[in-house]
Amino acid sequence: MLVIGIAGGTGSGKTTVVNKILQQLNTEGVNVLSQDNYYHDNQQLTLSEREVLNYDHPKSIDFELLIQHVKALKRGESIEQPLYSFVTHSRTGDHLLIEPKNVLIVEGILVLTNAELLKEYNLKVFVHADSDERLIRRIRRDTQERGRDLQEVLHRYQTTLKPMHQEFIEPSKNEADLIVPNMKQNTVAIDFLSTVINNTLKKQTRHENTN
Repeated sequence: MLVIGIAGGTGSGKTTVVNKILQQLNTEGVNVLSQDNYYHDNQQLTLSEREVLNYDHPKSIDFELLIQHVKALKRGESIEQPLYSFVTHSRTGDHLLIEPKNVLIVEGILVLTNAELLKEYNLKVFVHADSDERLIRRIRRDTQERGRDLQEVLHRYQTTLKPMHQEFIEPSKNEADLIVPNMKQNTVAIDFLSTVINNTLKKQTRHENTN
């Protein structure tokens, strides 16, 4: 199994890069695990308490479960991925059954910050975008898709997003094998990543056919 970690700051375009890669591939052979589904549950807290937590610090992520799931998929075992709600800031209680496939993409802002998770990757990618561009994208997403007002988005950016990016996310770029500038459509990088994954899928298919 080829395991790829794709990280980058909030609004850098990680999900867009992943989706463009999937558009060029036979997606039947690819799984995507999003860090967003691995936030700690925190159901023991009230909604108002959950709303003020720092969700951009590595401690907000249940890395133990994420690593457990990555290892299980690599062993050929299926997993039950939790589903997370950004409305309640907690897990929904539902799960998504994921069967192992030949390629696994793990994406999220902090997926290159954990030393144990880094060991599981065959390829590490960091998607880079200018800070102003990332802020604009974040405002657009949170106000249009998550129903948050502008003042809340800006307050969270100033108090947690920006300092956490500088302390944890930006330094994780040093772990990357490939840095993808994403200020405009980067077809070269997408084509390169798609080619690497396609070649892996073809090798896997040939191996299966000879056994």
